[in-house]
Amino acid sequence: MTDAPPNTSARHPTTATIKSLDTTFAIIDAVKQLEAARVTDIATHAGVSKSTAHKHLATLVAHEYVTKTGNEYRLGFRFLDLGGHTRSRFPGAHIIKPKLQELAAKTGEVSQYMTEEYGQSVVLYREEGQNGVPSKTRPGTRMYIHQTASGKAILSQLPRERVEAIVDKWGLPKATSSTITDREALFEELTAIRERGISYSYGESTKGLYAVAAPMTDPDETVLGACVVSGPSHRMKGEPMEETFPQLLLSIVNEIELNIAHS
Repeated sequence: MTDAPPNTSARHPTTATIKSLDTTFAIIDAVKQLEAARVTDIATHAGVSKSTAHKHLATLVAHEYVTKTGNEYRLGFRFLDLGGHTRSRFPGAHIIKPKLQELAAKTGEVSQYMTEEYGQSVVLYREEGQNGVPSKTRPGTRMYIHQTASGKAILSQLPRERVEAIVDKWGLPKATSSTITDREALFEELTAIRERGISYSYGESTKGLYAVAAPMTDPDETVLGACVVSGPSHRMKGEPMEETFPQLLLSIVNEIELNIAHS
C-alpha cells in the first residue's frame, strides 16, 4: 500500500507560513519517521542544523510533545491526546467504532472507517475480525485517496471540480498494476460507484488485497467518509464482494447515518 507523502509546507506553496513553525513540524515529522533518534540524525533528516534541531526539540520536550531518554528523542503521548480529542469530535464518532466492530465480527475481515482531509484518505477507525490480515494501516494513516475502495467511495460523492483539484494536487500515482492512473478512467469509475452505491478495489492499493466500501453522508448529503471491508482476494472474491459484504455495509452505514440525523 502506498501512503501519501508526509505533511510539509511544500504542499501549500502559495500559503504564507511561519518559518520557525515549518521547522518545528519538519522536526516532528523526522522524529516520527526515525521513531527514536539523536539530535544529529533528526537534524539531518529534517534538513536543519544541529543547533536548530536542539532548540526546537528542547521546546517540544518542555511542552511534553516529545520525550527524551538519554540522548534519544521520541514523540510523546500528548499527540495521542490531540488525536483522540479530534476523532471524538467527528460526527457519529460514538457509534462508528461499535458498528465497525460488528462489521469485523460478521465478516471476519478488517473493517475501517475513512474520511477525507486535504485531498487524502485518512483512517479514523480500524477493527480486525477473526481472519483479518495485519497491515500497516492504523488510525491516522493517510493514503492517496484514489488507490482505495473507501477513497473512491468518498470521491464519488464530491463535486467534479473538487475531485479535479485533488487530482491536480496529488496526481494519480500507481501503487500496483491495478491502480487507476488515468483521469477519465477515474471519473468513469466514480460515476459507476454513485449509481450502485458501492465501491470496489481489486488489488489497487496492495496486490492481492480486495476491498468493498460504502460512502456515508450527513443529513445535508455532504459526504463524511466511508466504511470499508478488506481481505485477501481468495476470500473476498465472488459472493462476499458481490452480495454479502455490500449488503452489510449499506445496512451499517444507514444505521450510522440515522443515528447522526437524530442525535
